[in-house]
Amino acid sequence: MKTKKSILKFLYFSIGILLLTQCQAPKSNLFLPAIFSDNMVLQQNADAIIWGKATPGTSIEVTTDWGSSASAIVGQDSTWQAKFPVPEAGGPHVLTIQTPDTMVTIQNVMLGEVWLASGQSNMEMPLAGWPPRDTILHSAQVIADSDNPQIRMFTVGKKTSLIPLSDVSGSWEISNPQNAGHFSATAYFFAVKLHKELGVPIGIIHSSWGGTPIESWISNETLSAHEDFKAIATKLKQIIPQEKAYNQWLNSLKQISVKTSDINKEPYKNLDLFDGYCSDPETNTENWKSINLPDVIENSEVGEIDGVFWFRKTFEIPDDWAGKNLVISLGPIDDMDVTYLNGERIGGYETEGQWLVERIYSVPGEKIKSGKAVLAVRVMDIMGGGGINGKSELLTVYPQNKPQNAISLTGEWKYKVVAQLSGKKLYLFDPASDTFENRPERAITLNSHTPTSLYNGMIAPLKPFSLKGSIWYQGETNVGRAKQYLGLMELLINDWRNRFNNENMPFYYVQLAPWNYNDLTGISSASLREAQRRSLQIPNAGMAVTLDIGDLNTIHPANKIAVGERLALWALAKNYDKNLAYTGPLPSEVERTDNKVIITFEHTEGELIIHNNFPNQFEIAGKNGKFVPARVKINGNKIEVSAPGVSSPVNVRYAYRNGAEASLFNASGLPAPSFTTEEEFEK
Repeated sequence: MKTKKSILKFLYFSIGILLLTQCQAPKSNLFLPAIFSDNMVLQQNADAIIWGKATPGTSIEVTTDWGSSASAIVGQDSTWQAKFPVPEAGGPHVLTIQTPDTMVTIQNVMLGEVWLASGQSNMEMPLAGWPPRDTILHSAQVIADSDNPQIRMFTVGKKTSLIPLSDVSGSWEISNPQNAGHFSATAYFFAVKLHKELGVPIGIIHSSWGGTPIESWISNETLSAHEDFKAIATKLKQIIPQEKAYNQWLNSLKQISVKTSDINKEPYKNLDLFDGYCSDPETNTENWKSINLPDVIENSEVGEIDGVFWFRKTFEIPDDWAGKNLVISLGPIDDMDVTYLNGERIGGYETEGQWLVERIYSVPGEKIKSGKAVLAVRVMDIMGGGGINGKSELLTVYPQNKPQNAISLTGEWKYKVVAQLSGKKLYLFDPASDTFENRPERAITLNSHTPTSLYNGMIAPLKPFSLKGSIWYQGETNVGRAKQYLGLMELLINDWRNRFNNENMPFYYVQLAPWNYNDLTGISSASLREAQRRSLQIPNAGMAVTLDIGDLNTIHPANKIAVGERLALWALAKNYDKNLAYTGPLPSEVERTDNKVIITFEHTEGELIIHNNFPNQFEIAGKNGKFVPARVKINGNKIEVSAPGVSSPVNVRYAYRNGAEASLFNASGLPAPSFTTEEEFEK
């Protein structure tokens, strides 16, 4: 009996514990996106929205040390959102998010002005530059002087997606010499100018990707309204299941972080990306794909992809070269490389910004034997096109000091994809087991050029964070599609305003600087600049002109100080009630007479100035449409343009060449944009 009672007691006790356990509330599993973290900045004098995920039905309480609070109940889709008022600028403050079983405290929160900065490489270009070719003016001194706890910076990790994501990688950082160097130079100078003039905390959320077109930054819903993109927008929706399967496969692979940090400032250096296997002359490459070099990998069967590729070339070293010093010339490689000859490393560039540097590697004579030689080049492409893509005459091997005896290395090479770069991670593909070749099938290879992909991966996760406005530096990749760009600019601006619930959100952008675009006298980029100028008709939009600070030798002008400050001038004048000149002269009216065209300008600041130390930048055309150099006369806020032989002028162009130079300024020293009076500016 005693044993039976003991058993019953144990049974009742167990049942009680089970019932008690079932009555307990489930764990909340509170999750906050990365944008809500220590050191963040919230937009002053506005409603802040905070959101996240948790177990359905969980109660969320948000409190602040300035007295605002909010609550929410997690929905059946596991998402929640709360809104609370933010007072005038100040800090540091503390923000607390609490559930019945979890409390998250966000420290050192500032209240001030928050702006989103986006675009392609000229916005991405960091304060430290991409030396030696692409540098930032006064970079070292600016970084050394960057200690300012009132300027906060958030860089969004690169990520593509077919569907809008709910989070990004990144964290808020305080401006100081340790952090400023890897932050966007244009965005940094914009923030510094605002802080200097306003004296309040400034937060910049930087989300950009070099070499990307504007259509990548627009949502599918909005882009599908554009006739040119309707079909691809529909197709992208259809292949979402394929992309999900591919991402699941990708996440199952070994990964290497290439995120810059205080501990690892050069994350691409000294990586082992199957170097031993792929550089070994004995490795069988019969099943490797072929590509004719020079070229970019995007023109191969692989298509658009950022990552790591091995290229191999077998050639014969003549008998009389044995024992002699050789030079391996590969031309420029986009972006980084490590190069091997017969399995031994002979050189490499493993830091960013080397994409225009010609690779010329010397090999000592003691390593040179006649006969078969295997050249293996590991190329890492981190943005845009990538590969061994210089001029054919630069791809050679020759005895030292005897380039006239060079053997060409152009033609067929073998290649193997060994890693994909996504979101500051390298996903590794084992070349020995053909991992990449056995990847899940995709009808479209998703990349940074895919329409909508960067909106989904790098903008959508930020909404509906409260912003004051946006700055934008992009357009180079859309050169050649100027008329289309004009429509896409309006779609982009309205799209972002809708997504961030701010229909009047200021949007200030940069007009492209002059560059050669393979033809200094061509007009392809001038037409893109014209599309940007005409985008000024969009309400609450403004344009910073860079016609006077370009560099024909690089697409990345060094003077980002002027770029950032000119963007800030628009914001200060339009959004912060500062009485200052914020733009150069803008053409507002055109009058055609028998022998001249009269153009009236706004924003002259009292005077139009033509710098005669530059070649004449004005051209005029009659009914035949042929533009010829023009004579120019300033008359107050007007310019009279004429030319001998053009008796019935129709149109005028100013600085309308790829390699143009600014010559027209206002009294405040700000340049006029390039322009044309033609109704149809891109034939």
